Amino acid sequence: MKDPLIGLGLESSCDETAAAVVRNGREILSNIISSQVDLHREYYGVVPEIASRAHLETINLIIDRALHEAGVRFGDLDYVAATSRPGLVGSLLIALQSAKVISYAMGIPLVAVNHLEAHLYAPFLEGREPVYPFIGLLVSGGNTVLYHVRGVGDLEVIGRTVDDAAGEAYDKIAKYMNLGYPGGPAIEKLARTAKGRNVVFPKILPEPGDVRFSYSGIKTAVINYLRENPGAEPAEVVFGFQERILELLTRRVFAAARARGTASIVVAGGVAANGRLREMLFEEKRPGEEIIIPSPILCTDNAAMVAGIGYRHVEAGRVDDLAVDVQARA
Repeated sequence: MKDPLIGLGLESSCDETAAAVVRNGREILSNIISSQVDLHREYYGVVPEIASRAHLETINLIIDRALHEAGVRFGDLDYVAATSRPGLVGSLLIALQSAKVISYAMGIPLVAVNHLEAHLYAPFLEGREPVYPFIGLLVSGGNTVLYHVRGVGDLEVIGRTVDDAAGEAYDKIAKYMNLGYPGGPAIEKLARTAKGRNVVFPKILPEPGDVRFSYSGIKTAVINYLRENPGAEPAEVVFGFQERILELLTRRVFAAARARGTASIVVAGGVAANGRLREMLFEEKRPGEEIIIPSPILCTDNAAMVAGIGYRHVEAGRVDDLAVDVQARA
C-alpha cells in the first residue's frame, strides 16, 4: 500500500459540518468544524430540516478550507471517508453524497464510516497507536453506548441507554431550568459553583450486573424536586444531577472492563469533554488500568476522526461502492 496515505474526512451527522485532512490515520493536517449551535439554540435542540439545509449551504466551503489549510489538492487525496451512520438522515446525506462525488471524480476509494466507531478512534489521532481490545464508552447528546472493541469494525455492544442519552438529559434539564443550550457546558459550569454539594437524588439502577444506562428517571426526579422546592439553589440542584449522571457512566465502564479483564478504557463523544467526568474516571482508576480520552476538540463531532478510522478501513481493504447509503441507526 502506498505510504503515506492522505485522506479527506467529511462529517455531517447532526449539527456540525466538518472536513479534515489526515495523513496515515494519525497526523491531522487540517480539521475544520462549522457549528450550528446558534441556529438551533432557540429550539433547545437540533431541528433536522434546519440542520440539513445548513450542511448543504456550508459543505463545499468547509471542504475547500480543509484542503487549503492542509496544503493539498483533490489530486493528492488517496481516499475519502464520510459518516454514513447513525444520525439524522437528511444531514448524513450531505457528507456522504459529497464524498461519493469526490470518490467518483478522482477515482479514489470511498469509506462509509460508523460515526460511533469514529468517535472511539479520536484519541488515537494524538500520538498513540490503538491497541485492541479495549472497552469503549461513547457518550454524547444522541448516544450513550458501551462497547467491547476488538478491532477495526469489530465492536460488540455491551450496554446502551434504554431511554435518554446522557447529553440529552443535560439538554432537557438545562431547558427546564432556563440555563441555555447546549446544556452540558452550562450545567458543568454552574455545578462547579455549588457550595453545599449535597446529592439529594437517588443512585440510578444500582443492581449488580446491570449494563444498561437510563436517564429519564433522574430527569424526572430533578423536575419534581424543583417543583416541590421552588427556592432551591440552582447550582446545588445541577451539582446533584450531574453527580448521578456521571456516576453511572463511571460505574458501568469500569464494571465492564474488569468483568472482561480489559485494562484499556476509551471514553469519547461530546460528554467526554466534561471535566467532572474526567475527574471521576481517574479517581476510580486502579493501578494497571488506563483511561484514554481525546482532547476536548476531538470529543465533539469532527471529521479528523472520520478520516482517521477511514484510513484503518482502507488499510484493511474494506472500502465501499457508490451504492452505499445512509442509516439513521448504527
